[in-house]
Amino acid sequence: MPELPEVEALRGFLDDHLTGKEFARLLPVAISVLKTYDPPLTAIEGEEVTTVHRHGKFLDIGTAGGLHLVFHLARAGWLQWKDVLPSGVPRPGKGPLALRAALTGGDGFDLTEAGTQKRLAVHLVRDPAEVAGVARLGPDPLGEDFGRDAFAALLAGERRQIKGALRDQSLIAGIGNAYSDEILHAARMSPYKLTSKLTDAEITGLYEAMRETLTDAVRRSQGVAAGSLKSEKKSGLRVHGRTGEPCPVCGDTIREVSFHDSSLQYCPTCQTGGKPLADRRLSRLLK
Repeated sequence: MPELPEVEALRGFLDDHLTGKEFARLLPVAISVLKTYDPPLTAIEGEEVTTVHRHGKFLDIGTAGGLHLVFHLARAGWLQWKDVLPSGVPRPGKGPLALRAALTGGDGFDLTEAGTQKRLAVHLVRDPAEVAGVARLGPDPLGEDFGRDAFAALLAGERRQIKGALRDQSLIAGIGNAYSDEILHAARMSPYKLTSKLTDAEITGLYEAMRETLTDAVRRSQGVAAGSLKSEKKSGLRVHGRTGEPCPVCGDTIREVSFHDSSLQYCPTCQTGGKPLADRRLSRLLK
């Protein structure tokens, strides 16, 4: 799933490639992709792009006429830029293409989504706050006004595992499964540690790990072409997706805890005092 660093890189890429250009047409291909009907898609035809913003994991393309094309790439979505779009109208089918955005100059981009679960969402609205997912977002973890004390205030009202808190978009916007693993590894903290048990020193360490991990990931992604961002993300991860590999810090074997639709990775030596975390799914298989 694209998270804050990759979405921020896409924002910069689209800002460079879209600003000042005009939309010719929006062509939805997957029946499930479009989540709004007012204004109609035809309203964006001839509209000049003036801004490209990011709200958490949402991208927001604003036009001179006050319209906003807001989309969330979900777990398996991606953006593919085309210097020259294919001719003709794309036909609905079983392929990954979900929506095509055509510009008047003949270029544009495709939104694609792999897999059978179709969660990619596109909204055409007059105000980004009309999108429920945007309206409920918590603060941006890289925001200039989001300091250590603001972070501590958010956690003060929570009583749950820190892994889940970091991934909660209504608490903090933009962090997903991969970067929560990376942040917790950098903070040397168990994903199961309860927010209510964090000391002041641990909150400070976690805040600093969050800012440094995300800032470094954004820096690595800057200037990377849209088509290469996925591989750039994977190459920069230290524990997430690296089950069975040695920890780059201590050399211990990176372990995994599996859930019904996701998994987390961690280093026992760095994060849990050398003790492996219980993996209930694996335990059931061994019975």
